[in-house]
Amino acid sequence: MLRDPSTKYRPFPVIDIPDRTWPSKTITRAPRWLSTDLRDGNQALIDPMDAEKKTRFFDLLVKIGLKEIEVGFPSAGATEFDFISGLIRDRRIPDDVAIQVLTQSRRDLIERSFESLDGATTAIVHLYNAVSPAWRKIVFGMSRAEVKQIAIDGAKVLRDEAAKRPNTRWQFEYSPETFSTAELDFSVEVCEAVMDVLQPTPDAPIIFNLPATVECATPNVYADQIEWFGRHIRNRDAVVISLHTHNDRGTGVAAAELGMMAGADRVEGCLLGNGERTGNCDLVTVALNMYTQGVDPQLDLGDIDAVVKTVEYATNITVHPRTPYAGELVFTAFSGSHQDAIKKGFAAQAARNDDLWEVPYLPIDPADLGRSYEAVIRVNSQSGKGGVAWVLEQDKGLKLPKRLQADFSRHVQALADETSRELNAADIFGAFERAYLPGDADRFVLRDYAETGAAGDRVFVGRLAIHGEERSISGRGNGLISGVIAALADSTGPTLDVVDYSEHAIGHGAGAQAVAYLECRAADGRTVWGVGIDTDIATASVRAVLSAANRA
Repeated sequence: MLRDPSTKYRPFPVIDIPDRTWPSKTITRAPRWLSTDLRDGNQALIDPMDAEKKTRFFDLLVKIGLKEIEVGFPSAGATEFDFISGLIRDRRIPDDVAIQVLTQSRRDLIERSFESLDGATTAIVHLYNAVSPAWRKIVFGMSRAEVKQIAIDGAKVLRDEAAKRPNTRWQFEYSPETFSTAELDFSVEVCEAVMDVLQPTPDAPIIFNLPATVECATPNVYADQIEWFGRHIRNRDAVVISLHTHNDRGTGVAAAELGMMAGADRVEGCLLGNGERTGNCDLVTVALNMYTQGVDPQLDLGDIDAVVKTVEYATNITVHPRTPYAGELVFTAFSGSHQDAIKKGFAAQAARNDDLWEVPYLPIDPADLGRSYEAVIRVNSQSGKGGVAWVLEQDKGLKLPKRLQADFSRHVQALADETSRELNAADIFGAFERAYLPGDADRFVLRDYAETGAAGDRVFVGRLAIHGEERSISGRGNGLISGVIAALADSTGPTLDVVDYSEHAIGHGAGAQAVAYLECRAADGRTVWGVGIDTDIATASVRAVLSAANRA
């Protein structure tokens, strides 16, 4: 790398618009969406989609609510042409969906594009040519006037070909390609020349797509360009301003959002950000960003995993686990402090009297996207007591008291350090069983018991296996638990003082179980815990006492 990059690279010039208004705007409604997955996304693939994959992808786009879908570049070859004409022939296009095709501004390519759309009810033909200085000078060797004439000539062919097919409702889109690096006044000049040919009206507007073909500046600069264009293009009410951002600087989504704030009406992009080089604007992220602000994006992403599955199948590109909203790990916390905050957030959410979402570290409810809460907290060596407790509660319905959470986290930490891997729910419950639940190899194993006496004066009589030998023991106390403790103390068992006791049901209905948690202090001052689970809460309490005794 250069020590002084200014010798090689120039900063992008700012836009002179001191009274810009977009910074004070907010996004309050969904734009018109266009998916270019089947065109821009497809052309960026190492192995382009075949007809079966494109058809499956098209069906997904329709299912989630896309009303404008760029289906290909029909003049590129027979595969593209046949797919597009097949959609029309097989009547796969719903009446409320418009397909769009892309064409360069050449007569033969435009004519071929219209041929692919024969029989369509509604269609958009998207014409483009590059207008920026680098393309004029380096790629084409043309003047401004020559480049503008390419756009005018292409617009005339659009007009004439559409007139030959009056049974289709035609819409036209024009892109001054490389808009983001072109002179703004020239972009407006070329677009208005196209308008002169196509004569758009408020009822039949033209779409002007203003692409950040290569992202070369911060997204605020793109927003300035969009606002400037919207102020200076004539007959603004006959124009739909469309955005087509790329992600070369990593801000394709931000540029689209600021562009909407600057007055754009339409957003083009791909699901999960596929596209040339670093990708197109991610429509999923833009839509769900709006959703988290209380704005209906008018796209149904309630089964995000199905979207991911189809995109991965069609593109042969694995969705990164950190991809916003869609990645496998985006709702997952490993850090102990994060897990504790999320656990408390869910508890507070359950106690709310309204539906407003307010859970730390989760800007959206995973359930809204079809995700379960099971994977929200996952446990490794960085996890804390809150995360461990969450997993047990979600997997087994166990709501551990706070001090037991802290005690158990030591066992989990030791297991995580020992295995050097993420611990799953089975690992965690296995550690819990070994640490607290009664087992057949324990010193004290319950076989049967009975309880008699009046309130405040209870007698426990139990049949236990003690060191494998079955014996009967008995003890008196003011309740069942104190009676069991007294019986153990009279039978060479440990002396225990109860510090805390809690219980709760696991599940509902006739098959529900109960769990009892018992915190005791042993004769040597140590704290020992016992846990018992049974369909009968009294029996669960007895098991909890024996569990504590086995650990004293």
